[in-house]
Amino acid sequence: MKNIFQKFKGSVTKATFALLPFTLLAVGCGKDFLQYPSETSIPEEITFDTPERILAQVNGLYTSTKNGGLYAGRYLIYNDIRGEEFANRTSNTVTGFTTWQFTNDPTDTYIANFWTMAYLTINRVNKFLADFDNHPGVVSAELEANYRAEAKFIRGLCYYTLVQLFAMPYALDNGASPGVPLRLQPETNTSNNNLASSSVAEIYAQILSDLNDAEANLPASYSTAELNTTRAHKNTAIALKTRIYLVMNRYTDVITEANKLVSVNAPFASPNSANVAHQLNANVVNVFRTPFTTSENIFSFPMAETNAPGIQNQLGYYYNAGNIEYYLSRGAASIFGNTTAWPSADARRTGLTAAYDANMDILTKWSGAAPFTDWVPVIRYAEVLLNLAEAEVGDQSRAIALLAAVRNRSDASYVFSGLTDRANIVNSILTERRIEFLGEGFRVPDLQRRLSPIVSLGAGANIPVTDGRYIFPIPAGEVLTNPGVSQ
Repeated sequence: MKNIFQKFKGSVTKATFALLPFTLLAVGCGKDFLQYPSETSIPEEITFDTPERILAQVNGLYTSTKNGGLYAGRYLIYNDIRGEEFANRTSNTVTGFTTWQFTNDPTDTYIANFWTMAYLTINRVNKFLADFDNHPGVVSAELEANYRAEAKFIRGLCYYTLVQLFAMPYALDNGASPGVPLRLQPETNTSNNNLASSSVAEIYAQILSDLNDAEANLPASYSTAELNTTRAHKNTAIALKTRIYLVMNRYTDVITEANKLVSVNAPFASPNSANVAHQLNANVVNVFRTPFTTSENIFSFPMAETNAPGIQNQLGYYYNAGNIEYYLSRGAASIFGNTTAWPSADARRTGLTAAYDANMDILTKWSGAAPFTDWVPVIRYAEVLLNLAEAEVGDQSRAIALLAAVRNRSDASYVFSGLTDRANIVNSILTERRIEFLGEGFRVPDLQRRLSPIVSLGAGANIPVTDGRYIFPIPAGEVLTNPGVSQ
């Protein structure tokens, strides 16, 4: 089944997407549309007239972001299958076979769908922020600031996915390369279609602006563990900033932000008692099991039978027994095949992978049973610890302690060796990230931010930063409708 947005070519920010629901409703109802409001659709002019409807708009922004074609599936999948960790079983172009092979081109429908969903979500954020300007006083000033902050967090996250997949790494030239179009106003017609790409640096500056605003105005916590995991709070914005600053090689800023979430010494835990409490969960397997709300799960996208990622987007469908689109490579370049770096007793190997048969090992972080409603992790405390460890230039003992905290949680007997200089420490951290975040969408970003070649199993080659395949091409439909876009 193809994504419903496949038929739309071009920028999602066009008026088509802003006006489509209302156009269809008017056509379907004829004159009755003027007399009887739909029971399932709310006219645009009253979407902000009650606190309940405004909250529904906020929830809708999260729903848009977790679309299976965006963050609840494809973003993680694209960033892992392009590397050396997964072998393809099905040769199915719908589930990323050409991406795995590095043969995808600007006409690739599914990558275009990703672009479409990201900009659709961004436009929804922009429209939401503008609507608040036009409907003052419906909620308290404090709650309005909270909602605006959540919207900006979502916009920052979406722009990060776009600039990471479709633009050259910041580290290449300090962000001077073309990024993606930076759309900050609601697009309700086609007049602004022709918008040049902003630089990579400008995109990251906007991401940080959104996240800084979010941190300042998000609540310290919510009333339940579920809300603390599924809606952005102060620590959520801080944690994402550690990722962004690491991508930009701004290590001092990584340390500054991470120290808001990490105690000076082990056992590491968030030091600010006013905010949500975070620490590593004692059992790594339980991080990926119901109820998905451990203190390690800083931010995740929830799923349910009535709100699943969609057909051929689900992580358990790709990696687990759902359909085993991709299985774990045993090759020498893969982390699964490296039993020295990743010993057999490690809980991440024993509890989160399995032998499907004599020929295939599979990743079992997400259930392989339909309807694939396991939550999708976006930010975990383990990432914050390893981000901080990599940034700790001046305190190697702390970097090693942070690294050991993640490793020894899953393998208490493991002892690192050879950590005598920064280069060896960083290499060990990068290896640990390959193990800890396997299948969670970190492999290609970790290579790109260090300008390393992408070691592609599917292409059978190392793809250097000078290779045009290093990043995704801008979709052909966007180029057609937006001549200003560049790469």
